[in-house]
Amino acid sequence: MRTRLTLTTVIIGMLTALAAMAAITVLTKPSPVIAQGATQLSGIAFFAEPGECTDPEGEGSDFALRMTGELEGCHYVFVEDAACSPSGTYRELGTEIFVGYYNGALGTFRTTYQFTAKYENCPNLIGEIFGRCQHPLTVNSGTGVFEGFTGRIDFKDDVEEGNFPYRGHLQR
Repeated sequence: MRTRLTLTTVIIGMLTALAAMAAITVLTKPSPVIAQGATQLSGIAFFAEPGECTDPEGEGSDFALRMTGELEGCHYVFVEDAACSPSGTYRELGTEIFVGYYNGALGTFRTTYQFTAKYENCPNLIGEIFGRCQHPLTVNSGTGVFEGFTGRIDFKDDVEEGNFPYRGHLQR
C-alpha cells in the first residue's frame, strides 16, 4: 500500500507539472522577433496622406508610403537619380527608411531601391502603364526588431487600384 501511495503521489506530481507547463505555453505569446532563416513578408502600401507619416527619420524625404500587412508603418523615400527614355520608360534610384512594426515590435531598416516604370507621358510622370521596384535591405541598417537582418522587398504597382502590393523576405 505504501508503494502505491508513493507511486500515485509521483504520478500526480508529474501530471500537475505537465499541466502547469502546458498552461504557460498556451498563455505566453510568441516573441515578436523574426525567426532564424528566411521570413516571408507581404502586404500593401499606399501613398501617405499629409500628416500621416511624421517620423523625424523621414525628414527631407521626397514622399512616404504607409505600409500595411506584415509591415505596419511608414516607408520614407529619398530619390537620388531619375531619368526618362524617349520610349516612355522611367528609371529611378534612391534610398529609403522604414519606421514601424513587425509582429507588434518596433524597428527600422534602410534600403536602396531601383524603380522602373512605363508612362504615357514620362517627363511629367502621367499615365503609368506599369511599375515595379526592388528594395534590398542595407547591411547592418536595422534597429529594434530588424537588427541584424538582411533581405529584400519587391513592390509591383497596382495601377488600377492605385496601391503598391509588396512581397519579400528577411533573414539573419
